[in-house]
Amino acid sequence: MQAITPDAHGIAVLVLTVVALFLFTRDRIALESSALVILILLVAGFSLFPYERDGSTLLGPIDFFAGFGNEALVAICALMMVGKALETTGALQPLVTIVGRAWSSRPVLALLVTLVAGAVLSAFMNNTPIVVLLMPIIVGASLRSKFPVSGVMMPMGLATIVGGMSTSIGTSTNLLVVGISQDLGMHKFSMFEWVLPVAIVGGVAILFLWLVAPKLLPDRAPPMGDTSPRVFSAQLHVKEGGFADGKSLSEVLAKADGHLRIDKIQRSDSLFLAKLPSVILQPGDRLFVKDSPENLKHFEQLLGATLFNISDVEHPVDEQTPLKAEGQQLAEVVVTRGSPLHLRSLAAARFSTSYGLMPLALHRARAPSSQVTGDLNLIRLRAGDVLLVQGSSEAISSLKDSGSMLVLDGTTNLPHTHNAKRALTIMGFVIAAAAFGILPISVSALVGLGLMIATGCLSWRDAGSALSIPVVMIIVAALALGKALVGTGMADYLAISFVAAASALPTPMILSAFMLLMTLMTNVVSNNAAAAIGTPIAVSIAQQLGVSPEPFILAVLFGANMSFATPYGYQTNLLILSAGGYKFSDFLRVGIPLTIIMWIGFSLILPVLYTL
Repeated sequence: MQAITPDAHGIAVLVLTVVALFLFTRDRIALESSALVILILLVAGFSLFPYERDGSTLLGPIDFFAGFGNEALVAICALMMVGKALETTGALQPLVTIVGRAWSSRPVLALLVTLVAGAVLSAFMNNTPIVVLLMPIIVGASLRSKFPVSGVMMPMGLATIVGGMSTSIGTSTNLLVVGISQDLGMHKFSMFEWVLPVAIVGGVAILFLWLVAPKLLPDRAPPMGDTSPRVFSAQLHVKEGGFADGKSLSEVLAKADGHLRIDKIQRSDSLFLAKLPSVILQPGDRLFVKDSPENLKHFEQLLGATLFNISDVEHPVDEQTPLKAEGQQLAEVVVTRGSPLHLRSLAAARFSTSYGLMPLALHRARAPSSQVTGDLNLIRLRAGDVLLVQGSSEAISSLKDSGSMLVLDGTTNLPHTHNAKRALTIMGFVIAAAAFGILPISVSALVGLGLMIATGCLSWRDAGSALSIPVVMIIVAALALGKALVGTGMADYLAISFVAAASALPTPMILSAFMLLMTLMTNVVSNNAAAAIGTPIAVSIAQQLGVSPEPFILAVLFGANMSFATPYGYQTNLLILSAGGYKFSDFLRVGIPLTIIMWIGFSLILPVLYTL
């Protein structure tokens, strides 16, 4: 085994890699910001301290910009946008309708159908839109069938991750590993090259998620599972001699400490007053207000007014005539990457004005136990946050039909357009062209994107929203780190050190240990970062052992995809964490056994398939 002594540049790159992995675990720092910092340090460091040998530059800062034009990144971005077209056109609605009907008749069998459908779809497109499509179905079925949504939401999400492993286009991680290995001069993997091991091991995993996982999960109530409206529209009639009689609007609002929300002021059947602070209220004026029953009764006493239902001015509100909320519904809006609410406040997005819905409460995905304080409209929302809103059924349906946000309201209605069949046909072309080797996946995906836009299946606005800046930046930074590890010889040094530490073990066990290492890493940091850094090391390990690199490359691919054990390992886990009302420990209950099953399964089957 050839001895390698790391130089100063190699040590610096290794230290920077450790720093990067640490930054990628910090929730308070945006992933794209961490990636940009790492990229800047790399290019600046190699500019100020050139990596030269015998007068020639071995690795320059320009080499680290190559990630922006990497074939794998081009394919990933194009497939993200093509997948967005399937989502916005409602192309998958027929399948979702079948799943919805199954839930209403045979829930146990329907769970298996949902798991298999989610896994199969995830083999050909990003699993985030699949989870977004299936979540309302599961929530609606849960409300109708009275079974706990927490028992099926997590198995569904994890099944899509399992299915995403099976093809080269199933996840961005797969494309990245295949692209890096090809850049390193390794075997060019076909789309379905490793579908057999995933079908065998993944089949066992699906059975576990179907039969065992629901029993491991406690009955969790969704964070905002109350189905009764919490805000009521009503009228406060100003009484003669009451506090509001003869007072200005500003004085009335000050009396209520600014908490009274007045929509309009009516003086007669045809006269409505402008809500100016100087307006003087008179007996008989009607204040149209919205609030909780407790607050409305408090305002009634505070202002010396009489409270009436919005549609009943004959009977004051009392125990015999309670407040009514005709036509009002509650819905949960889950913030996803690319939605109009992502990384914005409700005020900045003009949510209430644009959609006619009132925000009532917020459940934060990354701090579910913390109380949300301050003005709800000013909080910057993040992926996975759940917003409870109230409004008319028409307003909620309009928001759902817009396709711009994930709405959970207990129904199964999904947008469907005349472009759905066209979008499915184009997606079929993308998959077939790559599967039969007619075009590389990067080319077929780019052609598919052009066809989606040309045929009206996708607008440029939707295409732009489908791109994830964190994914792009993390891939570019991780590719740069991988190139630096290889160029400075540090990848070979790490490989030699790993092989030396495991020298007493047979090759299959070394493969298994390396896969476990990648699995642990991907549940802590980004799976794309783990894949980009781990692939060149895997190739070096195989070369040191004198064996085929393919099983070690697949060990990286499978390990980097096994982000089951934490809610932060994969973006769909965050959505499921919020919508299902789960706790961090729930992911450990199901994720750890699932990880062990798949790790042992792949550890047994890869050495057999590749004769190690």
